Amino acid sequence: MTDRATDEQLLARIGARDADALSLLFRRRQPDVYRIAMLMTGSSAAAEDVTQDVFLAVMNDASHFEPGRASVTAWLCGIARNHARRKLERDRRLLPLPDEPEPGRLDAADQADPLHEMSSAEQIEMLRRAILTLPVRYREVVVLCDLQELSYADAAVALECSIGTVRSRLHRGRALLTAKMHAQAETPAVAAAKKISRCLA
Repeated sequence: MTDRATDEQLLARIGARDADALSLLFRRRQPDVYRIAMLMTGSSAAAEDVTQDVFLAVMNDASHFEPGRASVTAWLCGIARNHARRKLERDRRLLPLPDEPEPGRLDAADQADPLHEMSSAEQIEMLRRAILTLPVRYREVVVLCDLQELSYADAAVALECSIGTVRSRLHRGRALLTAKMHAQAETPAVAAAKKISRCLA
């Protein structure tokens, strides 16, 4: 089994019960599946469960993939979306984000500009939290199109809806996300004061 095999070729081999092909596809596409699951559920444990479920489904359903209808990535995103939705429905609530990691040793880049690093981390965390508060139908289209960078056509396949529905949900989802981000934003003076007080603590 070589790394030169396309995703489609790997799926055909997985359908014929080739374990090496499954292993290679997993190594190649696991980060994409995990990222979608993490952004949908907000929990690393749930994202790991969803990722495992997705590749179990691939192992059993590889023969259902229809080449030419969508890319393998879009097909995997659709499976991940369905499993993440089921996970959210089972839990009946959004899972909390994990606690912040314990502070460790800073590298030279972090020591050079700690306020900038904190600002970037805070903005990413704010975005993650805002995404998790979106209704699921908007969250999934924002995750697939804006963060996973799927085309509208591939997102439509993954979401099992029309391209027009993808466009309208994405427009609404972006508007909601922008409003939520603005609501969470603080004035620069307040944000700077908080950063300084944390640095001095």
